[in-house]
Amino acid sequence: MKSLILGTAALALTAGMGLADTVRLGTEGAYAPWNFVNDAGEIDGFERELGDELCKRAELTCEWVKNDWDSIIPNLVSGNYDTIIAGMSITDERDEVIDFTQPYTPPDPSAYVAQSADVDLAGGVIAAQATTIQAAFIAEQGWTLVEFATPEETVAAVRNGEADAVLADKSFLDTVLGDDLVMLEKSESLGGGVGMGFRESDADLRGKFDAAIQSMKDDGSLNELIAKWEVSSQW
Repeated sequence: MKSLILGTAALALTAGMGLADTVRLGTEGAYAPWNFVNDAGEIDGFERELGDELCKRAELTCEWVKNDWDSIIPNLVSGNYDTIIAGMSITDERDEVIDFTQPYTPPDPSAYVAQSADVDLAGGVIAAQATTIQAAFIAEQGWTLVEFATPEETVAAVRNGEADAVLADKSFLDTVLGDDLVMLEKSESLGGGVGMGFRESDADLRGKFDAAIQSMKDDGSLNELIAKWEVSSQW
């Protein structure tokens, strides 16, 4: 899944909440089918259903907090919520400032969507959400990158001709395909699976969720949930 690239400001932030009476789950709420806001104004999607089940198994009272992607790690570290469950890829860079559970999904392939199947990626302009592993990958290739704050804006850039293609998680791009957009055959394998993020001081809380994830793997319910929402391959 997409992966935030940390700034030096985030590295400097520290906080510890421990095990609170109510555990606050931070998510973006803008990345269907992983997490999104439904017509009732509530957090919905794969991670809403997953998070609620994990809280039940861990015997925790939980509430959901919506936060923009570009500040989701700094606001965890500063104490605005207690964990991140937002389609966050586990990376070495992020692991330097927060801790992760085991992954609850395998890596989701990154795919390209464009208006034409014969788009020249190397010679064109490629859109990606800012501070993601997709944006970093495009930059590493030496291609022309244009970044946007939200995933919806990356797709809009292709539709309005500002970009020639967008690189994002295939599961997200599947939700935006239409007569005007095609998915290219080329894909990229990025990231190390998706996990929950915690402050380094909250090892006990992380352990509770880690055990709950393992229990869902063991009884097959996690694979059922992955298949229901079509977010990635199964375990």
